[in-house]
Amino acid sequence: MILGMTGFAERSFSSPALRVKVSVKTLNHRFFDWSYKGAPIGGAESRLRSACQKRVRRGRVEVYLDLVSLSPEGWDFTVNEGLLEKILTTLDRVSRRTGRRLEVSLDSLLRVPQLVEAGRRALGPKDAAFLERCFERTLDDVVALRRREGRETARQLRAHLAAVRRAVARAEARSRRQPGLLKAKIRKRLLELNGGTPVAEAKLAEEASFLAQRYDLAEEIGRLKTHLDSFEALLSPKLGEPVGRQLDFLAQELNREANTLASKSQDVRITRESLAIKNELESMRQHVQNVE
Repeated sequence: MILGMTGFAERSFSSPALRVKVSVKTLNHRFFDWSYKGAPIGGAESRLRSACQKRVRRGRVEVYLDLVSLSPEGWDFTVNEGLLEKILTTLDRVSRRTGRRLEVSLDSLLRVPQLVEAGRRALGPKDAAFLERCFERTLDDVVALRRREGRETARQLRAHLAAVRRAVARAEARSRRQPGLLKAKIRKRLLELNGGTPVAEAKLAEEASFLAQRYDLAEEIGRLKTHLDSFEALLSPKLGEPVGRQLDFLAQELNREANTLASKSQDVRITRESLAIKNELESMRQHVQNVE
């Protein structure tokens, strides 16, 4: 099954020690591109990245984590006692000298730089495991959205493929008439050049044969059919590997053959069919840009 590359999920979780909010967004990107923002989680980030890459093999992944430690054991709180003692001693000395009692509130003390430091402790093994489970469950929702998008993209691509196949079939049927059209054009041109004098059939056959080979469309039509078969095979739900780049490459090859078909066409109807093919291929290329 092909997967899309866009998705978003946000979930909140709680344990006795942690409250966690996880946001995961995936976007189009040529390769796997990881971006993490939020609370510092140390080595747990690399494990989250590894777990994500196993399930999201192509695309930009933006992850944001908000952590709140609910247990007192999850926090470090330190007071610079030397600095505090110096502040209080200085205030006391100034009070005695001025005869005025100086008081300082706790709130004011907490604002003194480097006097008090509070921070969350590094995650222990139990909390790290809980965080990884939270991330995996949020990622489940993102992958589900990418699957849904992939199914819709595959449906649209198959519709475009069917339209291209019909146009190729019409061009192939019309191409069988191209040698006759070329011969008629040559006969008319030679009559004009000879002032209406009948053209030797041998000479006419020789010129027609040369141009028929030069403007033969069988090779281009054959390659178009082959590429279409390969493209459709990559949409098979049995495939588990990323196919976005392969589909993009095939879309480019199909477009190249359609261009050649148009340049070699001597029939306006075949030219119209090649333009119809190119129009469908442009839509296909836009879709495959969002396929993993």
